[in-house]
Amino acid sequence: MAGASMLFRSLILAVSRWRPIRSMVTRSRIFRPLVSRFVAGESLDSAIASAEALAAEGLFSTLDLLGENVATVEEAAQAREAYIEVVNRIAKSPHRDLINISIKLTALGLDQGEDVAEANFKQLLAAAQPHNIFVRADMEASEYTERTVAMVERVHAEYPNTGTVMQSYLKRLDGDLTRLLALPTRVRIVKGAYLEPETVAYQDKAVVDQKYVEAAQRLLKAGHYPAIATHDEAIIQTLRGFIEREGIAKESFEWQMLYGIRR
Repeated sequence: MAGASMLFRSLILAVSRWRPIRSMVTRSRIFRPLVSRFVAGESLDSAIASAEALAAEGLFSTLDLLGENVATVEEAAQAREAYIEVVNRIAKSPHRDLINISIKLTALGLDQGEDVAEANFKQLLAAAQPHNIFVRADMEASEYTERTVAMVERVHAEYPNTGTVMQSYLKRLDGDLTRLLALPTRVRIVKGAYLEPETVAYQDKAVVDQKYVEAAQRLLKAGHYPAIATHDEAIIQTLRGFIEREGIAKESFEWQMLYGIRR
């Protein structure tokens, strides 16, 4: 089951990066049942409606527009404005305290320059901050890890309504966790779904799983409202035991799962 969910996440990542394929999949009658199950909405209205339906059941949600790397500075600005519109819609929702945003910094122009992405990121955070809306800088392939962590470090003092994601298959995990916990900021822990060479990432699933558990335990003990994102039932049970033994309050962290996996 864990392998299937990672395969699905990898497929979603691949589809979201290739616009012609993304368009074909989202519009095709063949793929529509799959899209409707695993994608919260094909429009902002439908995505907000899905998030509000989850909120009515007491569930939190984070909205993420499919797609990441943009080709131009102009496209990055368009992505920024699209996300600001998401912020404005969330702010009007009666369930706004249960809905937040995740965004990949390449959507804001990281490939066009760190200054471009940071300026766009700050504008988005500034729009979200008055409404107490949390914006998470999602993690991407390893070539972006340092730039993502460093940008969160730079903006966090002014915009504490942000955090990021750590991937347990990356060998640099422990050092990055130390940096982020020093801020401190909210961290989501995942295994990682990008194909990475053994020079930067562990290839053995057992090692990746063990690093995940260790990182999750570290985050849970540190506090700062971590997000434990996994569909791996063995890991979930291991961490539940740890949470019970340590007396960690259920309100001090989140379990996170991809939309549709357990529906």
